[in-house]
Amino acid sequence: MGEFEEFAEALFGQLSVEIDEEKEISGLAIKAKEDLAGKIEFKDLEKIASDILPEFKVKVKEFLGIDVSDSIKLEFPELEDIKRLKGEKVFADNESKEFVRELFNAVAKEDQKKIAELMKQDTAKYLVYSTYAIQYISKITTTYGDYLDGTIYLNKFILSRYPQIILHKQGEPYEARFENVNSGYMGGIKMAVLEELVHSTQERLHKINKESAMQVNKINEELAKIILELDTETVNMLAEYCQLQTVPDDFPFAKRANLFFFLNPDHFLIEQIGPDVMTFTHVEMDPKIKEAIPQLLDIYKRWLAPIQHHHAAFTAMEGMAGFAIENILKDDKDFQNYLTTFMGTDFSSYQVRKSMGKDFTKTIYEKLGSNTFKKIIEVPPNTRELKDPQLYIDRLSQ
Repeated sequence: MGEFEEFAEALFGQLSVEIDEEKEISGLAIKAKEDLAGKIEFKDLEKIASDILPEFKVKVKEFLGIDVSDSIKLEFPELEDIKRLKGEKVFADNESKEFVRELFNAVAKEDQKKIAELMKQDTAKYLVYSTYAIQYISKITTTYGDYLDGTIYLNKFILSRYPQIILHKQGEPYEARFENVNSGYMGGIKMAVLEELVHSTQERLHKINKESAMQVNKINEELAKIILELDTETVNMLAEYCQLQTVPDDFPFAKRANLFFFLNPDHFLIEQIGPDVMTFTHVEMDPKIKEAIPQLLDIYKRWLAPIQHHHAAFTAMEGMAGFAIENILKDDKDFQNYLTTFMGTDFSSYQVRKSMGKDFTKTIYEKLGSNTFKKIIEVPPNTRELKDPQLYIDRLSQ
């Protein structure tokens, strides 16, 4: 087996827990469906979501004070299509977009041969975008919905199977337990539809998020190319100096891949500076690493601004959605049943969960009321203001 083929195998090794979980969910759902047949039937996800969409558009408009588009569509992807959709949410430029699509399609189909081919075709792009494949696909079983380009995607693989599995696990008498589980199922769908409707109103933040993420990815591609072109002596010296895992000489790609993942600013700077990298304006370099890769300091400096814009926009979007869910669904019995039946928690515990974006939104809401959401979209906060909302309030009053 060649080095690229071994890397493709290793990629699926990193996803093995998630892939096993997906198979387990599929198996449990088949068994649950067989046992519940003729006794209990849950309403179709498509029917429930389509029925509640008009009502929830009104709720979102009333709470946010922002119009929700009349043209929003609902789609209900199964597992492979969800994985492909995740590839569309990796914001790469036109030069790299097709590569990302092919990579996520190969991961969705578990096609190791195709992944090895893509690595050979463009090793730098593979190093950058394979990390997204691992990161995004590992969250599929906990992601109920996504929003992209005027369409709300509801995770049919999870949402149509979980209620049957939960009821089946609770055991007989199914009829007596159905009402609570069905209510929780309804609550989960309400939460997912509501969250993505809020995201649909945030187009300006989406644009900032997308453009800054594309810049980050382009900078990471540049770094990957530099590291792949380093001579073997420099690679070996840096690997030893940075105390990287020893790799045999006949695996030159693996050596460089290890170095890229270590020096990638997402890893290296956050390890060196910590979470405060999101408010840093200055970067310093280890002299020995700087001497070996003189371009590295410039790359790190250029990376700081777009990663901070990306982080700020994403945190604001998630915070608005979390705050809206908490307020719109606080008295909703289905949502409360979802929390207890599906999540094993309650509304009080849900309410106190910490989230920088939600806490920021709550603080601004206490000052600006329903004007908060328009203002956050029109005048996006920066990373410093997310940590200290008073700075944002001061800026608005200038």
